[in-house]
Amino acid sequence: MKSLAELQALREQMKGKVGIRHDGDSNIRVVVGMATCGIAAGARPVLAAFTEEVAKRGLTHVSVGQTGCIGICQYEPVVEVFEPGKEKVTYVKVTPEMVPTIVSQHIVNGTPVTEYTIGASGAQA
Repeated sequence: MKSLAELQALREQMKGKVGIRHDGDSNIRVVVGMATCGIAAGARPVLAAFTEEVAKRGLTHVSVGQTGCIGICQYEPVVEVFEPGKEKVTYVKVTPEMVPTIVSQHIVNGTPVTEYTIGASGAQA
């Protein structure tokens, strides 16, 4: 490294490689549980699928990130969607194949996919 600019360029390059987007002006946040339980259940491919789907659709108002344990390990992989002024939606047992539907119906059209949520699985939050 020769300069701060090189370090910042490397940081931006690596953010893309780990599959996490951080948009400061985001309105919608998608958070994937990436604790040991989530990773063991398949959260990495889910995180990658959300990152790719959001990028493919050019959704600049959406950020995809990760968090530690959400506390409902038996339902991993867990994804939470936060929209301003609305109650968070918790998706459980998420697979990469479910991601396009969640993005299309919930993120783009504003209608949560209730059959993928914690309430539909019979669990209580």
